[in-house]
Amino acid sequence: MPRPDLHPVAATIERRAPRLAPVTPPRPRRSKRRRTLSVALWTVIVSCALAYAVSLLVPLWYQLHDQRLLIVTSGSMVPTFDPGDAVVTRNVSDNQALLKPGLMVSFYPVDSSQLVTHRIVSVAEIPTMSGKVDSEGRAIPSIRDGKVQSARYIITKGDANEENDANATPLTRVQGIVISVHPNWGWVLQWAGSPAGRAVMLVPPLLALGTLELVAVAEGRRGRQKARPRAEERHIDAVLHG
Repeated sequence: MPRPDLHPVAATIERRAPRLAPVTPPRPRRSKRRRTLSVALWTVIVSCALAYAVSLLVPLWYQLHDQRLLIVTSGSMVPTFDPGDAVVTRNVSDNQALLKPGLMVSFYPVDSSQLVTHRIVSVAEIPTMSGKVDSEGRAIPSIRDGKVQSARYIITKGDANEENDANATPLTRVQGIVISVHPNWGWVLQWAGSPAGRAVMLVPPLLALGTLELVAVAEGRRGRQKARPRAEERHIDAVLHG
């Protein structure tokens, strides 16, 4: 029978450092200066975003109601409306009988692509020309079934002008009648649709968002640097207390 050792070998105990729980850095308290900067930047973002949205939604709202928002660029209708105002027109292509003297209408003059808004002075029936001339050089009207063909035209005039417009306008070239006037809206809409206006409404909020992101990254780094010494101190304490 074997005899037990007189000097048993002591069991080797492996001591490991205790596993530390991940240290979550405390959320730093924002200074008054930081809060003021954040409020200012978010004010810029919200204000510019709202202005940009309004500049898009206002004309769209009128289009959805079969109306148009036109910017006044000349003074031919002073004092009814001035340059820089905006007028709202309603389409009347499906009911040209509404066109009567006294109404303000937007139309394309003959041989012109520039929209004009003037007042109707009268509505007249004018013979339709055939494009031919007689021996004396006078235009020959179109004749069908023994009757002279004619079309309805409007005679227009600007309120600030002394004379009627040079040419009569066919009803088919009328785009709409004026139903309301908004003083000074034209300047705002024209600026909002310009490259400078778009830049003012879009660039500042982008810069503000970038600034907020940079500040958040900087604060995160400072928080991690402050938390690192605390984690090392906990590790040393754990080793000493084995």
